[in-house]
Parts: sequence; structure tokens; C-alpha cells
Amino acid sequence: MVNPQDVVAAYIARGLTAATAESLTAGLVAASLADVPGASAMLRGGVVSYANEVKSGLLGVSTALLAEAGSVDARVAREMASGARLACGADYAVSTTGVAGPEAHDGKPVGTVFVGIAGPGAASAREYRFSGSRAEIREAARDAALAALLAALTESQL
Repeated sequence: MVNPQDVVAAYIARGLTAATAESLTAGLVAASLADVPGASAMLRGGVVSYANEVKSGLLGVSTALLAEAGSVDARVAREMASGARLACGADYAVSTTGVAGPEAHDGKPVGTVFVGIAGPGAASAREYRFSGSRAEIREAARDAALAALLAALTESQL
């Protein structure tokens, strides 16, 4: 697990900011960062976008994409991250979308999670398959999002 303090310290040391767009984690990523003293120097804000209307209306996720693929999709995760980066005026943004359970959603099984990351140069997303309870899946998604924020600082394409 990535320590949120390490993420905050790395962003502050580089003079960079971050934002979040969260569906299944519903603010866990932003809260983990905000729990770190001094996080206000790097955390610009976050959007909890449980509903597709929020994903499209606030984050600019394509309504056609949401209609075609549903909300649990790598392309949606990328667009969520890009939208949060723009909406919050951040250097980087991370997103989470997926299925925490108890039932499948959008044809995807419980434990399917996509974490998106957007930076100055590009946006990408990664798929995960987590197991456990609803809470454990959400916590694993939070941890993957924190890891993505930290990794983005060393990946040249972002």
C-alpha cells in the first residue's frame, strides 16, 4: 500500500497539484490525501461522481460512451481523470470507477475496477480485479489510485 503521506510529499516537493474523480470510492482517495497535514498545498479538489449524469455533466465524460460502455470502463476512467484535472485546475488527476458489489454492474463482475490518471501530456487507465467485501474492494481501489498518483510523477508520457 502506498502511504498517502508519500504522495502528498512527492507532489509538494515538485510543486505540483492533484485532483480526484471518484465513483466507487466515493471520496476515499481525496479523504486519504486530505488526512495528511499540509495536503492543501497539493490537493486542488475532487468530484464524487456516482451517477452517470455527474460523470458527463461535471467531468465531461461522453454521454455516448456511457451509453455504449457503461460507467465501468477504461475509457470512462480516462475521461473522468481528464475532466477532474480540467475542472479543478490540477497538474494531475486520478479517477476510480468499478464494481464494489454486492452485484455485478454494467455487465462487469464484482471486483472490476478501473483507475484513470491524467497529466499534462496524456491520460491512461488500468484495469484491476480485486476480491473481498465491498469495503475491501473500495479500499483496494483507493490504494491503487494513490499508487497511480505517485507513479505518474515518474512516467514521462504523463
